[in-house]
Amino acid sequence: MTARRKRKTQTARAASRRLRALADPKRSESSAWFFRTGPGEYGEGDRFLGIPVPTLRRQAGDLDHLPLPEIRKLLASPWHEERLLALLVLVRRYQRGEETQREQVFRFYMAQSRRVDNWDLVDVSAPSIVGAHLSKTGGSVLRRLARSRNLWDRRIAIVSTLGFIRRGDLGPTFDLARLLLDDSHDLIHKAAGWILREAGRRDPRSLRDFLARHASRMPRTMLRYAIERFPDLERREWLARGAR
Repeated sequence: MTARRKRKTQTARAASRRLRALADPKRSESSAWFFRTGPGEYGEGDRFLGIPVPTLRRQAGDLDHLPLPEIRKLLASPWHEERLLALLVLVRRYQRGEETQREQVFRFYMAQSRRVDNWDLVDVSAPSIVGAHLSKTGGSVLRRLARSRNLWDRRIAIVSTLGFIRRGDLGPTFDLARLLLDDSHDLIHKAAGWILREAGRRDPRSLRDFLARHASRMPRTMLRYAIERFPDLERREWLARGAR
C-alpha cells in the first residue's frame, strides 16, 4: 500500500472497526470495575472494550496520518479505548512534529480537554503535550486549570508539571502542589504526591523544604506518595508530622 493510499484510508470509523475486532468482553468487565464506572463514581458511565494499552500503542503507530477531525471523532467516542487511542496518536504527533505542528496539537488538545476524562487518559497525554509545550512557552495556564471545578482539569494541571520536571524546572510542581493542598479528591492527592515524588528524585532538598512547610496540611495520601522513596525511618517521621 502506498503512503498516499494509507493516508487516504485513515478514518475514525476504520480505526474504530479495528478496535472492535480486538475487544475482550471479560477484560472489559474488569476495566469497568477498576476505573470506577458505577453510579456516583469518578468514571460513571464510561464504557470499555477491554483492550490493553500496549495493543493500543501499536494501533496508534499505524495512524500517523489520521486527520485532526477524525481524531476529534475518536475523542467524542463513549468507548474509553477509542479516546485513549486518539490521545496516543496526538502524543506521537506532538513528539515527532515540527514546531508549527506541535502548536497545533497543543491547541487542539486544550480545545478538546473535556474529553480527557479519566486519570489514565490524563496521565498518558498531559505531560507529553501540555507539560512539554508549556515548559517552553510558559505555564500560567496551569494555575487556571488547577483552580477549575473540573476534576480532570486539576489533574491535567499537576500531572503536566512532569514535563517541566523533565527539563529541570521544579517550580511549577511545588507551586501547583501548594494550590492543591486543600483539594478534596483522592485522585488529586495521589497525582500531586506522585509528581512531588518525581520532583524529589531531581532535587531531594527542595522536596524536603516543601514538606517542612506543608506536611502538616497535606492530605495523608499526598504525603505518603511524596515520601515513598525516603528511608523507612524518615518516612515515619514525616508521617508523624503530617495531618491526621
